[in-house]
Amino acid sequence: MRSFNQELDGLKAQVMSLGRLAQEQLNGALDAAGKLDAGLAKRILQREPEANRMALDIDQFAIRLLALRQPVANDLRAVLSALRMANELERVCDYAADLAERLITLRASGEEPMRALGDIGRFAVLMLKDAMDAYEAGNDRQAEDVWSRDKELDRRYTELFRQLLDYMIKDTQRISVGTQMLFMARDIERVGDRATNIAEDVCYLVRGTMPQEIRPKADATRSIVSPAKST
Repeated sequence: MRSFNQELDGLKAQVMSLGRLAQEQLNGALDAAGKLDAGLAKRILQREPEANRMALDIDQFAIRLLALRQPVANDLRAVLSALRMANELERVCDYAADLAERLITLRASGEEPMRALGDIGRFAVLMLKDAMDAYEAGNDRQAEDVWSRDKELDRRYTELFRQLLDYMIKDTQRISVGTQMLFMARDIERVGDRATNIAEDVCYLVRGTMPQEIRPKADATRSIVSPAKST
């Protein structure tokens, strides 16, 4: 039993390590965007294989525990939650890499609304950090707080979406850069979704059930009509 508990602790430690890497990659990508630093963006891309390897290690370790230990109840939830969280974190690292790759190809002049992109990005990173802190502490209330913040992130994303549309409409020369930034904003919004998924996993791990409420959403980008089309 002691050996199994140590293995579960080791699995959790691996997930926390991947979580720290995901936060580092996101913060690095946002720093690169804020400074328009292609060199920093390239370093983010160089670390992408590290995230894939860590996620694979977690996957293999968890499968071995399931096969050899046949855990039940809380122990089973611990293994399943670790598997799901690792998948979410690996996807977060993918988004960070996509941000970096788009920045490298971005022909930015400094006039773009990069600050707004950075603001929404920091909000998403904090959601991820708090979700991982909730996992480490086994704090379902903190996880619920992260879960509830997804609506605010959606609201900020919608506002940035409108801002970028306006930025492109005012000057068609900006369409290429603006389109890349729209994709970057979408990556950040999805980071928030992943953080919210992790928060749900923490609730499942602690309580044995997912949050009962419908996840609050405020993404209104599908209903936005550009001023040019509405006139």
